[in-house]
Amino acid sequence: MKEYFEAMLGFYEDPMFFQFPVMTLILSVGAFLVVALPWTLLAAIDPVWAKPYKIQQKPFQVREYFFPNLARITINSCVMLVILVLAWPLLRLSSIHAGEIPPWYVWVLQIIFFLLLDDFLYYLMHRWMHENKWMLRNVHSVHHRIRNTSALDGNYFHWLEFVLTASLAIVGPLLVGCHLYVLYVWIIIRNIEAADGHAGYDFPWNPLRFLPLYDGPVYHDFHHARFKGNYAGALHYLDRYFDTYIKEYLRYRKNHVYPRRQQP
Repeated sequence: MKEYFEAMLGFYEDPMFFQFPVMTLILSVGAFLVVALPWTLLAAIDPVWAKPYKIQQKPFQVREYFFPNLARITINSCVMLVILVLAWPLLRLSSIHAGEIPPWYVWVLQIIFFLLLDDFLYYLMHRWMHENKWMLRNVHSVHHRIRNTSALDGNYFHWLEFVLTASLAIVGPLLVGCHLYVLYVWIIIRNIEAADGHAGYDFPWNPLRFLPLYDGPVYHDFHHARFKGNYAGALHYLDRYFDTYIKEYLRYRKNHVYPRRQQP
């Protein structure tokens, strides 16, 4: 028995324990807050100059959900940390490594693969959560308490949904056995998207809007406003393929006129 506990302790003395699961969680929470907090402050102020760019012309729910948001982020991160600690004996068997840094094109190809795979898996999970009555009522409904989102709401989840969403994000890295640095960049990108997708403003100068297949906060905002449809995480082509677009979202895009987008 003593030898068993010593062997288990040795697992957690491995430097990769901090570099892989622990550091990934730290980067995930940190990157999300760095991006989400300024956007959320803007929504809380809701200045006159920004109102023409609001996706929904009604008050944000920042004051109602700001502290509950921080509480959920804290609790969910602690739950995720416990799960990562318990799962480490298995995770350490993966081929994610801290060895030789790959060339730039490997970074690009792997991150594109992670993005496509994660979005496809998220679409399936998200749609299932809407179609499964128990999951919708007991888990996913927590995220949908907020109808007019600000960036911080991107991580307002029931702990189970948070764990499932976070787990999907590392499926790609586990499959290809990427370098730790590639994993770090991917996790940062994923959390930037989570914050941006809930920002509530459709600014024409938002640089993320120019990414292929990404339509900025507009796409997911309509999911919160209309509830059914627009199930993908970021890349809305999946809703085109599965015919799950929200019709008001399509009209919104069609009527797109800057500096103001006309509301459906």
